[in-house]
Parts: sequence; structure tokens; C-alpha cells
Amino acid sequence: MFVSDEVVAELSDPAFRASRSALEWIDGIESLAVAPEAIGLARLLVAEKAMPGPLKGDAIHVAVATVCSMDFVLSWNVKHLANPNKVEHLGRLCLRFGLVPPRIVTPEFLWEVDDE
Repeated sequence: MFVSDEVVAELSDPAFRASRSALEWIDGIESLAVAPEAIGLARLLVAEKAMPGPLKGDAIHVAVATVCSMDFVLSWNVKHLANPNKVEHLGRLCLRFGLVPPRIVTPEFLWEVDDE
């Protein structure tokens, strides 16, 4: 499991009410840098309307995960991230540039259910 520097920045925002507990929760999880390649991809995602602007948040999360070859992006945001229409658009854009996008899923997708 990884987070990106963009996640850390969002959680560090004083306007985020649960900032302290969220930062404590991710303490010790390796953070992925927001590389120039990710910024370039994020710009493309916003320009092509696969992700909402401005150039931060969702677009950066997806771009970092794509550039770093992550398998999944975990999100509760079904409006902009875990939205089937957005996922299809994202996939087409990434493949056009030879990139494989991560699967964007909600938490229940990764939960294991104990049938016992």
C-alpha cells in the first residue's frame, strides 16, 4: 500500500477536519513522489476532461498511480474517480500514451469477506 505526496498534502490541509487522525493513520506508509511525468499526465487528464480541474487532487492521484504502475487506486469518490464512465475515458487516454491505468475501486472491492 502506498500514498502519494498529494494525499499527504490534502490531509495536511487545516480545512480538513480529521487531519490529525488521517495523518496518523497513514504514518509509516510509503509515499510516492509527484514526478514531472505525473504532472504532465494530470494536465492531460484535466484537459481531456477525464478528471476535474484544477490541477490537483483527483487528477494528481490518478496520474501518480499510473506513472508509478500501481494496480489500484482506492477511493470513496464515485463521482470523479470510481465512476465507470470516468474509468473508461481514463483508460483510453492512458493507453493512447502507452500507459496502463490503475483500477479505480471503492474499499469494498478490496475487502475480504469471511464466509465462516
